[in-house]
Amino acid sequence: MIEFPLFVLLLGPILLAEALLARYEVMAYTAGWRTPGTELPQDMPYARGADPDRPPDAYLVYLDGIGKRRFRDTRDGGQLVKALIAGAPELRVLGQVQPYSPLADPLADRPVWAWLRHRIGLLLFLHNVMQIFVAADHRYRPLYNRAVGTQTANHLRRAGYQPDSGIPVVLLSYSGGAQVATGAVDELHTRLRAPLLLITIGGFHNGANDLTHADHLHQLTSGSDWIERVSTWIFPQRWRIFRRSGWNRAGRAGKITVHGLDPATHMGRRSYISPEAQLPDGRSFLDCTADTVIALIRAHCGGPAATEP
Repeated sequence: MIEFPLFVLLLGPILLAEALLARYEVMAYTAGWRTPGTELPQDMPYARGADPDRPPDAYLVYLDGIGKRRFRDTRDGGQLVKALIAGAPELRVLGQVQPYSPLADPLADRPVWAWLRHRIGLLLFLHNVMQIFVAADHRYRPLYNRAVGTQTANHLRRAGYQPDSGIPVVLLSYSGGAQVATGAVDELHTRLRAPLLLITIGGFHNGANDLTHADHLHQLTSGSDWIERVSTWIFPQRWRIFRRSGWNRAGRAGKITVHGLDPATHMGRRSYISPEAQLPDGRSFLDCTADTVIALIRAHCGGPAATEP
């Protein structure tokens, strides 16, 4: 690990380099300089959960937060995805989409980044943070949305999704994954014509993306989640005075429902997906979040024991 004073000195140039690299990837995709990857590691299926030979009640795509850097889930060791598969065997679950790479190129698999990861691990997070702001930038947002929306649609097709089948697609996102999830709506509607349900957990997004083609968005939040609140402060499209933003139009259309998961925090030992912190009823925060997500999906899809959370 480099010394802290030296890191502070280098932070400015590092952030500038990250900003340029983040923009380069979306421009490389748009210009066709590089072709997005479509293949997964040999031992990794395109989806887990429900029997692939039978139509599931829904397909669920999990778009992780800025800790996502490889095909396999990294934020919590895949515990949330595992809990969802165990609690809702009627779902087909995809966790491999790369929300912070328009080229579908896992960050940790790139040789230079693998070297840096062992020396300046914070750079991996800075890279993905910068990608969120590129995805939110009005100059790049349409390009980024199309890139990741196309990537998601391709993975769904390979997992067995048939366009026009009427089977719902659930976009479950954590933190900055909400920026990508809301941005993928139009492309998924165009390519798959699928009913789309969005569920955000501590969603960090700018509120500019159009949600017209989403059936509904459930916002899982907590009064102790200061990181999500920051996004409501720094992005004007989340302010109520910007009535024409995608977020506010969806709110007026009754498409947004807020669910409190207090006292969970955004990260740490009391986060939404903590297996250690417990509620008074004895459930862990992870179990509570998974139960809530499953109940929302079943209520929307009319699955087994459908109840409102």
